[in-house]
Amino acid sequence: MITRLVKAGVAAALSVTTLATGVAASAAAPADVPAVQGQHVTASLNGFLPSTTPPGPGKFSVGWTSAGTQDLTGPTHITVDLPAGLTTDLGMFFSTPYDYTFTETISPDHRHLDAVLIGTRRPGRYEFMKLTVYGDPTRQPTGQIVATVSNPNDTDPTGHVTAVSLDGSTPAPVVQAPPGVDGLDTTTGPGAGGTAVTVSGSNLAHGMVLVGGVPAVGTCTDTACTVTTPGGSGSAPVSVVTPGGTVAVPTTFDYTGAPPPPPPAPTVGNLTTTGGPTAGGTQVYLQGANLAYGTVAFGGVPAAHVSCGPSFCSATAPAAAGPGPVDVTVTTAGGTSAPVTYTYTA
Repeated sequence: MITRLVKAGVAAALSVTTLATGVAASAAAPADVPAVQGQHVTASLNGFLPSTTPPGPGKFSVGWTSAGTQDLTGPTHITVDLPAGLTTDLGMFFSTPYDYTFTETISPDHRHLDAVLIGTRRPGRYEFMKLTVYGDPTRQPTGQIVATVSNPNDTDPTGHVTAVSLDGSTPAPVVQAPPGVDGLDTTTGPGAGGTAVTVSGSNLAHGMVLVGGVPAVGTCTDTACTVTTPGGSGSAPVSVVTPGGTVAVPTTFDYTGAPPPPPPAPTVGNLTTTGGPTAGGTQVYLQGANLAYGTVAFGGVPAAHVSCGPSFCSATAPAAAGPGPVDVTVTTAGGTSAPVTYTYTA
């Protein structure tokens, strides 16, 4: 497998560039899907298939929208599956600011892509990645391009699966069946991680395995997920997140020995906005290093809508009791950053 961690990119238009006179196709989550009371995310597909006259690749955008009424938190899992006769490379993800981590893996046959976005997304936010799709000149591809999205905090299974048929027809919306699990084949391993584990069950296709809440690298079929454990300590719960829902494995994974060393301490270089009203609500961006998975506080009060990538955090300043300067800090597993100053005004 080929894996890439996408740290940054450039802003891009939402339109799909056509490199060849291929067949246009699109598939989106139903427009009448209501915003659930909570966290919800939906998937969409649009673009052009590869062309034979003249020959050339196609371009697709795989998008996901935070469609619920609350911030989407935790890891969001995106998959793309291509039928025989089509292949792709790793996708290009475009989203600014870079207040997230984004990793992706492509299968050896370049027909299955897995991606994980970790970051807080406000309701209504749309994001996408672009894929170049190549045709096999020796065969005519048939079937569907299928994209899925899922998140462990999303309890509404609608809108998670979207597809484009290569014959031009529009597939009916699909809701994947809820997953079921039987157990783990391995239940212990070193704290440094790296243990191969298989979760057996049913309806696990397009799944993501979480060990102690952390995504484990691997792949899922309909009946099993084979992954490698991340580092950890103690007794860690295991769950499988699919477009059909999230299911907890009845057995925990127990880490033995020393856990991996903590990450470096976070540092904050500056704030893009250094002040705002005491009522709060000001959007603030923090730039620094080692900020991934951080929390942000203003004068010890947690900020809202916090999302942190390796070198960038976004946050909304909370209300303050009165005007004046306060310390702003970022806290991660590596510690708490030295403070920078934010000044509340009356």
